[in-house]
Amino acid sequence: MDVRRRPPLPPRAFVGEPMKQHQRNHPKASDALPLPLYLTNGLFFTLFFSVAYFLLHRWREKIRTSIPLHVVTLSEIAALFSLFASVIYLLGFFGIDFVQSFVAPRAPHDPWNDVGKARRPRNDVVRTPRVRNDVVKGSQLVPQCENQRCGTNSPPLSVSVRPEQEDEEIINSVVSGATPSHTLESNLGDCRRAAAIRREALQRRTSRSLEGLPLEGFDYDSILGQCCEMPIGYVQIPVGVAGPLLLDGEELTIPMATTEGCLVASTNRGCKAIYASGGAHSVILKDGMTRAPVVRFNSAFRAAELKFFLEDPENFDSVAIVFNRSSRFAKLQDIKCAVAGKNLFMRFTCSTGDAMGMNMVSKGVQNVLDFLQSDFPDMDVIGISGNFCSDKKPAAVNWIEGRGKSVVCETVINEEVVRKVLKTNVAALVELNMLKNLTGSAMAGALGGFNAHASNIVSAVYIATGQDPAQNVESSHCITMMEAINDGKDLHVSVTMPSIEVGTVGGGTQLASQSACLNLLGVKGASKDSPGSNSRKLATIVAGSVLAGELSLMSALAAGQLVNSHLKYNRSSKDVSKLAC
Repeated sequence: MDVRRRPPLPPRAFVGEPMKQHQRNHPKASDALPLPLYLTNGLFFTLFFSVAYFLLHRWREKIRTSIPLHVVTLSEIAALFSLFASVIYLLGFFGIDFVQSFVAPRAPHDPWNDVGKARRPRNDVVRTPRVRNDVVKGSQLVPQCENQRCGTNSPPLSVSVRPEQEDEEIINSVVSGATPSHTLESNLGDCRRAAAIRREALQRRTSRSLEGLPLEGFDYDSILGQCCEMPIGYVQIPVGVAGPLLLDGEELTIPMATTEGCLVASTNRGCKAIYASGGAHSVILKDGMTRAPVVRFNSAFRAAELKFFLEDPENFDSVAIVFNRSSRFAKLQDIKCAVAGKNLFMRFTCSTGDAMGMNMVSKGVQNVLDFLQSDFPDMDVIGISGNFCSDKKPAAVNWIEGRGKSVVCETVINEEVVRKVLKTNVAALVELNMLKNLTGSAMAGALGGFNAHASNIVSAVYIATGQDPAQNVESSHCITMMEAINDGKDLHVSVTMPSIEVGTVGGGTQLASQSACLNLLGVKGASKDSPGSNSRKLATIVAGSVLAGELSLMSALAAGQLVNSHLKYNRSSKDVSKLAC
């Protein structure tokens, strides 16, 4: 039997059952080269064993010389490619059905596929994949295939099934619970259609209308597998701009996504005061993301042994080599340990380039834990995160040690600007800051909250630029300082923020709207010239925006303008009693 002969076509499907990818003809692995079969086999066998030996020899040399395994030469890249190609060929030749089950897996049993089987006899017509813009020619319906994937020789349909009918069957299946809602994207291959079906099924199941929650106008493919699961629409948040903010000699327009009236206007007034006084200046004090796993031993003595081992400078380099394998941007900076009985908390700090870096540092920590297991086999890893990090929670360790970017931003506002733009005076601002931001916060037992409303500005900028809004908790740690200088005529004001957690790649920064806001600030994506510079600049922009917001709000409080401004800008004039429900 000729191994190159293609398998016969499968039995035809029923109406309502889309053709699976595995039902189409596939070339055999032996068709890879136009050579006799035994020569092709011999070539790939030789290629596989030779490149495998070469790579093992090279990696052994790297381990001996402490060269990171992820640093590869051109010859090693070619060898890896050859190894991959030979493995694919050999797997394909000796297990073509096994390989094709991964390339085109059989879809799981879908209840809506049984609809046609239950209603139609075996001699029903074959239904091609979902079509759009069907064209009638004579008495036949010719499908115009979505994305032109059906080919030009697809046979015409003699009976049509409208997509709306098929969607109705799927919706009923989701409502009944026969089809899990989270499988719609993978089963349908159309993220927008999956969202629409899920949305309609939810409305029917809950008997609650989702009118007002928009569905159209959003790229659902862009969030698949990275931003949001089981979408049913998107929430509209208006984006305003404040500025220009003159920061470190550069004029910046700050995008702010918020539903709070006065916030953008207030920040804009602060930007005006800073600009009129010559601008603000910022300094990055520290840049390092943290992750702190918790491990357990049989005794406190063994936990202390590992603590001393990790904090010994002579062991740092070997641990750093293992940690840094997680990414070419990950560079281990420091390890601090804390013992609680026989439990050990290890706080790793590393640079992460232009990414916010939580995944990067977690991978590095996992590498170190695997490495330590050989010397400490009695170590029981309880969790990759033990809250000594500390992420998305107010914590003294972040306030003192810092997390992400630690930034200080300052400016000097002259007396005339304080009087004409901020509508107050220097003495009133200094006194209010001491009693409100410092004394009042201390009386309240605040942790990192020695400011007027830093979280307002941080949240608005974070949402606009695709950051994790939950990290507003520690990112809003801020102490605002105000001091009269030049014989009390001018005002020196600063904000110190020890844990601004931002990134310009990954997560929500890749979405179109958020990417546009990052582009407005000039920090879109990763910096090719200086990795990490874009995320550091974004951190200084956040601090500069907070500085502007603190100036304006404190001035409004000192001048007694807060209530009047909110009544003017933050109150709707609509008569809600006349609005329809």
